[in-house]
Amino acid sequence: MLDYDPYEALQALKPMGSFTLESSDFRDGEPLPLPLRASGVGAGDRSPQLSWSGFPADTRGFAVTCFDPDAPTASGWWHWAVANLPATVTSLEADAGEPGGLKLPSGALVLANDDGERRYVGSSPPPGTGVHRYFFVVHALDVPRLDLSADATPATLGTKCFFHGLGRGILIGTATAD
Repeated sequence: MLDYDPYEALQALKPMGSFTLESSDFRDGEPLPLPLRASGVGAGDRSPQLSWSGFPADTRGFAVTCFDPDAPTASGWWHWAVANLPATVTSLEADAGEPGGLKLPSGALVLANDDGERRYVGSSPPPGTGVHRYFFVVHALDVPRLDLSADATPATLGTKCFFHGLGRGILIGTATAD
């Protein structure tokens, strides 16, 4: 596993607070259970249950992302990107990342992941690449909606979250090739 933490690097550029992000599916630093793994490894590409608290009082909206900085690319791998969650939403049920976003709040924008699909795609590290970390991040924002087109990339969402960010809740799961 590499030591690079993309959110620590961002924190050096723009310090912001942190808040609690938890899941009933796994704990921080632990391996992701099989249901959260990719269908290609015998799982179901099910996004985890997530809940958050302690975010800044002036939060007006949220975004949720899942990023693997250990993917064998120079740019990591985006597994999930959701924008425009209302500030009243403080949890997502398991499998909220299903295709079509039907379990997400009305108005949520699901961006295409690095597989080109508008859904959560589970972990599937390539053989020989070691332990991968999956950063599930809830971004607390100073705006209720981000100005994003439906074909925006997760990286574009990340830029918007940087400039509109008030705080982050981060939960890291791990996986290795089977």
